[in-house]
Amino acid sequence: MNQGELGRFLRARREALLPADVGLVAGGRRRARGLRRTEVALLADVSTDYYERLEQGRNAHPSESMVGSLARALRLSVDERDHLYRLAGYAPPARGAGSGYVDPAMMFLLDSLTGVPAHVTDDLNTMLAQNRLSRALVGSWETGDDRDGNVTWRWFTDPASRSLNAPGEHEAIGRGYAADLRASTGRRGEDPTAARLVSDLLRGSEEFTHYWNDMAVEPLQSTRKQLNHPDVGSLDVQCDVVLSNTTGHRMVIFRPQPGSTTAESFAFLGVLGTQEFTT
Repeated sequence: MNQGELGRFLRARREALLPADVGLVAGGRRRARGLRRTEVALLADVSTDYYERLEQGRNAHPSESMVGSLARALRLSVDERDHLYRLAGYAPPARGAGSGYVDPAMMFLLDSLTGVPAHVTDDLNTMLAQNRLSRALVGSWETGDDRDGNVTWRWFTDPASRSLNAPGEHEAIGRGYAADLRASTGRRGEDPTAARLVSDLLRGSEEFTHYWNDMAVEPLQSTRKQLNHPDVGSLDVQCDVVLSNTTGHRMVIFRPQPGSTTAESFAFLGVLGTQEFTT
């Protein structure tokens, strides 16, 4: 690990960003260019002191997951992300693999979507990033571990994860998650993370096993869903899926159906703020 070069690289990338580039309001006069260290620390979910030590090369050794969080916070390109991993002493993750990183185009789009819930997952359906309305609708998932933050795992192992979805849609949703996972594992080939997820699901859920044995292969598609939120009531949405060709990550956007009152309900949900609900 080259701490001095790592710190210089982090500082250069931080100074190249403006608050608007990462969805922040500038606020007040700035004496130096770029983001403040406190802002990067906030975006990466790390203490300001720790981030300062990283930039200054003072006895700080980030974990692989922390490197991914820093790459996301600084909106690094895939090549820049890989360079950061090497500077920290790690092999870059396989493209498409989950690492806490989201490519900057996806993050820009996510930051821009303020009126509808939206989140980004990797190809195994592990949550990587959420906007404010996504957290208000489904709870904060991207801070969990690989299991707690995995949408497919929670669907088949945690009954509470289905509480927002209409019961009549549960089978179609479950079959869709199983078919999507089979498509993703096929693309990944001999990938231990994907294999472990499938193995654990086969042991933990008879329902998943039944759908998995159907051998259906289909990536997630745009789907109409009926949701019922405990505070804002019925929501009629189209769950659109936007794919990143660079990383294989997917953005799911909860688009209000035309003619419904869902857009007004989302506005009310935004006023209520983040709640700890699951879906």
